[in-house]
Amino acid sequence: MKWWFLTGLLLASTVHADMARRRSAVVEVVQRVSPAVVYIGTEQEVESRFRGGGRSFLEDFFGGGGGQMERRKVQGLGSGVIIDASGIIVTNDHVIRGASAIHVVLADGRTLEAEVLGSDSTNDLAVLRVSAKEPLPTAKLGTSSDLMIGETVIAIGSPFGLSKTVTAGVVSATGRTFRAEDGTVYNDFVQTDAAINPGNSGGPLLNVDGELIGINTAIFASAQGIGFAIPADKVRRIVDELTRFGKVRPSWVGIDAVDLPSQLAAQLGWDRSYGALVASVEPGSPAEQAGVRRGDVVAEMGGSRINDAEDFDTRVRGYPARSTFPLVLFHDGETRTLQVTPVEFPPRLTETLAWERLGLKVKEARGAMAISGVRPGSVAQEAGLEPGDVILRVNNQPVANSDAFREALLTARRGRSVLLLVRRGRYGYHITLPFQGQRL
Repeated sequence: MKWWFLTGLLLASTVHADMARRRSAVVEVVQRVSPAVVYIGTEQEVESRFRGGGRSFLEDFFGGGGGQMERRKVQGLGSGVIIDASGIIVTNDHVIRGASAIHVVLADGRTLEAEVLGSDSTNDLAVLRVSAKEPLPTAKLGTSSDLMIGETVIAIGSPFGLSKTVTAGVVSATGRTFRAEDGTVYNDFVQTDAAINPGNSGGPLLNVDGELIGINTAIFASAQGIGFAIPADKVRRIVDELTRFGKVRPSWVGIDAVDLPSQLAAQLGWDRSYGALVASVEPGSPAEQAGVRRGDVVAEMGGSRINDAEDFDTRVRGYPARSTFPLVLFHDGETRTLQVTPVEFPPRLTETLAWERLGLKVKEARGAMAISGVRPGSVAQEAGLEPGDVILRVNNQPVANSDAFREALLTARRGRSVLLLVRRGRYGYHITLPFQGQRL
């Protein structure tokens, strides 16, 4: 046997042995799951004013916005992950929001047009569907309930358009709540030090078993060395709702929670720095049926601490109707755990919500909602609203009929205020109304 042949065999054997030694759990996960990660490109048409005819900026600004309106197309990008071989893809809502066209690039280079099955801005999740002739590779949806602080995680996505970029890190925290730059409060996130940048949004966060334990999001753009992911258990709940109904149905438990000052907490015997106080329980509500009582301290929901009333309200929105969650309560020195099952928000309470918390009665009127009554002493009256005014949008959502008004108001009800676009005569203006009274 020739010496050069034996040398070649020895070198090949050494190379294979070296590669086997370097093949870590992270490498194996990337090789196994990468085919299920997709690049998502979007196209959106936007209008902008074109200053022509020698007009200056100041003339346009102070002269009522002269010039011609022009439409242009804006490109967007993000990531997604296939969770069903039939072509079901999960991504972030902010990746596809407002898009007029969406295309998905598969790992093998094919480009497919995608349709939106449903999206939810509150939980920043969207479900897409593509059609392929054969089953597509998938990522297994795992659980986030047993995540351990410090365990290794892997993020795959297309940051800044660089497809199939892999970063690795550890779970830094769970149940994380933070306020984004636009003021929106996001809660119940997995925090990781794996780099997540624009373009990573919608891609998978994986454990060393290759299971999807979160959907990455880059909504906290100024973060340095901090990444966030929507936990898999929430993803499972929201995706099921979006796939079946195209939206997340507003849920309701019937608890009005308020913040718990340290002095009041001490009087109640609660010696922790977190929690929310149950101020009232709606008769006949899921909370009352489960055994929640006025004066209970809400300590945990779904296995994570409740920081305050706002945290509680936001967390409830992460559980669609008929998805049961555990609630840990403290009362009179005792701690107990109850199972609460939200239901869809009762239609009968929508009018109560508008009247008691805003002071408005409305009715349908030619593609919008006309104000038919204003309660004396309400925030609506203080803001100068009158019967005959027409509401065009609620928190930037068009309200062409009663159903749309109801959905927009129910989504907004957990905030501290609501933004209305109101038309009076030929003029339109925005007005912010703070909610008053107890939450519904």
